[in-house]
Amino acid sequence: MTASTASPLPSVNRQFILAARPVGMPKESDFRLVSAPLPALASGQVLLRTVFLSVDPYMRGRMNGIRTYADPVDIGQLMIGATVGKVAQSQNPAFQVGDIVVGYWGWQEYAVSDGKGLQKLDPSLAPISAALGVLGMPGMTAYFGFLDICQPKPGETVVVSGAAGAVGSLVGQIAKIKGCRAVGIAGTDAKVAWLTGELGFDAAFNYKTTEDYVAKLRELCPQGIDCYFDNVGGAVTDAVLPLLNVRARISVCGQISQYNSAKPEPGVRPYIFLLTKQSRAEGFIVSQWMDRFPEGVAQMARWLKEGKLKHREQIVEGFENAPRALIGVLQGDNTGKMLVRFASS
Repeated sequence: MTASTASPLPSVNRQFILAARPVGMPKESDFRLVSAPLPALASGQVLLRTVFLSVDPYMRGRMNGIRTYADPVDIGQLMIGATVGKVAQSQNPAFQVGDIVVGYWGWQEYAVSDGKGLQKLDPSLAPISAALGVLGMPGMTAYFGFLDICQPKPGETVVVSGAAGAVGSLVGQIAKIKGCRAVGIAGTDAKVAWLTGELGFDAAFNYKTTEDYVAKLRELCPQGIDCYFDNVGGAVTDAVLPLLNVRARISVCGQISQYNSAKPEPGVRPYIFLLTKQSRAEGFIVSQWMDRFPEGVAQMARWLKEGKLKHREQIVEGFENAPRALIGVLQGDNTGKMLVRFASS
């Protein structure tokens, strides 16, 4: 079987590998751009050309060399990440040259796949980048992590930390769709204005310019807090705990304030609050709902079409800038979903 090809291909494939274990906030020197030969295809394989790369906070944990819920990235190993790309060459009858697919082939310009784990995208239904955001892993994180764990009820108060990120911005909007009062916590005045203006949050505040988190939360949540969607941990989460209502629910999605800490920070011990308020805190990994992703994608796509959901993408141009994009996410520079668009796309 002869491979079909869209256009002449380069002789090398550029990749980013992990060059060093980060100490604190990653540096660009912790990554190395290398070139590898472009592999030939075997029967049943396809060659994928990357168009978009997703950069996400979870990547920082994979760089530590410690296995958590997934294997770490080893020194010299390709950086991991979700991707959208085009089929550039095919020896697999299930895929044609030019097909758009979403997968998980990491920080590289090209990849070879046997087709397993690839999902074809229809560009007429939504921009292909949405498969890495509102209709991808962040969207499913917001949908299942909020609805299944917090089980919000109309009239309840929902607080979201990291509210201007890819996940948090969707959680607050889903809370509004479910008839809740949504309060966001973000890191700039511009993000606060976006949340309360365009996205329809009932209230929000800038944690970087607020001195007393408990007082501010008490002001914005006069009826207490029923649901807390936690993306950041640390002092922000410490301030939420005393304001929990009886039978409150906490969905622990991330702890981004702690990812670059050289040693654990002292903080509030949470269990007394969970005990006295008969509340529940539950951590999750979005892959636990993998078999239900079609349900979540369908509902999120419906809300988008109905105008009930809005999303924003922040796109960094050029594959060579991928490390800078990830560092930006970890520093809170992004509003909405951060993506890298490859120059060849």
